Amino acid sequence: MDKESVIESSGNVFADLGFASEEATLLAMRAELIACLRETIAERGWTQLQAAEHLGIGQSRVSDLVRGKWEKFSLDMLVTLATRAGRRVELTAA
Repeated sequence: MDKESVIESSGNVFADLGFASEEATLLAMRAELIACLRETIAERGWTQLQAAEHLGIGQSRVSDLVRGKWEKFSLDMLVTLATRAGRRVELTAA
């Protein structure tokens, strides 16, 4: 029976996949914000149309958001949307 080795994660899946440190950090931040926004929409029971009204964007953009299409959103836009959703966005340096 062959055993596969397990490599411990660095804590950033994008770094583990080989992205440069700077890019891995930005991708992780975007992924975290999208997850937070998706969670907020679900917790509040918003339809995509209701979410669009609260966030100040079109319904098609909400669709992109809930489908996790992170490449369609800049970090700036995600911070803006999280703030509009009533979330507090903080940056902590390790």
